[in-house]
Amino acid sequence: MAGNTRRPGAVRKTGSKKGPQVGTGGHGRRALQGKGPTPKAEEREYHPAYKRKVAAEQRAAGQRQRDASRGVVRGTRRATDGVEVVAGRNSVLEALRTEVPMTTVYIATRVDHDDRTREILQLASERGLALLEVTKPELDRLTDGQVHQGVAAQVPPYEYRDTDDLLDAAEASGRPALIVALDGVTDPRNLGAVLRSAGAFGAHGVLVPERRAAGVTASAWKVSAGAAAHVPVARATNLVRALGELKKAGCFVVGLDGDGDTEVGELHLATDPLVVVVGSEGKGMGRLVREACDVVASIPIDSTAVESLNAGVATSITLYEIAKARRAAS
Repeated sequence: MAGNTRRPGAVRKTGSKKGPQVGTGGHGRRALQGKGPTPKAEEREYHPAYKRKVAAEQRAAGQRQRDASRGVVRGTRRATDGVEVVAGRNSVLEALRTEVPMTTVYIATRVDHDDRTREILQLASERGLALLEVTKPELDRLTDGQVHQGVAAQVPPYEYRDTDDLLDAAEASGRPALIVALDGVTDPRNLGAVLRSAGAFGAHGVLVPERRAAGVTASAWKVSAGAAAHVPVARATNLVRALGELKKAGCFVVGLDGDGDTEVGELHLATDPLVVVVGSEGKGMGRLVREACDVVASIPIDSTAVESLNAGVATSITLYEIAKARRAAS
């Protein structure tokens, strides 16, 4: 109404709740934050997708219970940190036959069974191993894309010994110590062959470096034909230092090299406590390892077409000569 001083129009009172402000000062920031992303449908309890997920989990749990009663557990991929996975029907069957330690055997769902898979199931059941039935995609991920033919097995990490354990084994046997040390041998099949020869000729253990060297894998187990279960393997952080400790314990260190001072068949230290050092086929022993040897022996090779022998063959020949010399002296 004109002239009414009690109604000053749209002018706000100073200090009122909706009074004038200088800048936003962050007052609108909270309004812009929102309530976060919308939860997935299967995470909202009232949504049909959530009810379908719960029903599927209940059906899966019931299926696992039924499979467990038959001795087969249905599941998904398990963590394999620190373990090795053997893939393929022949590989898994051979590993079972040679008593490679295993924890789990994986069988693909609806796999076409043959004589190999039936023997795998039989051997796994006899050893009390867990049988895990998985889908083919899960088996593909577990084996990292290897050709698995619907079968895989999980091998636990090998428990290495200390150098003192090898000396204790020699003392318990009542015979002079005989240890094989490998320098730069990176092929686990060569390590398996060395273990097999060590078991055949009475060696008390094998010593390998911790780095840049083959370890006791499933491949080494298979090549060793079960000898890995009976011949202890020790790991050394520093091979040269470990050889020095063995020398202080009373062992002589004999290195193998094509330019050796003597032949292995004429080794005069054969009846003493020995450490036989075998290098890689290409590079041989390292310089410091060679300097740590008391004697460097060679294996004579008649053919000029072959320059050297691999670690497994060289170890076998040397251990045979040592065993023959010890039998002759006894």
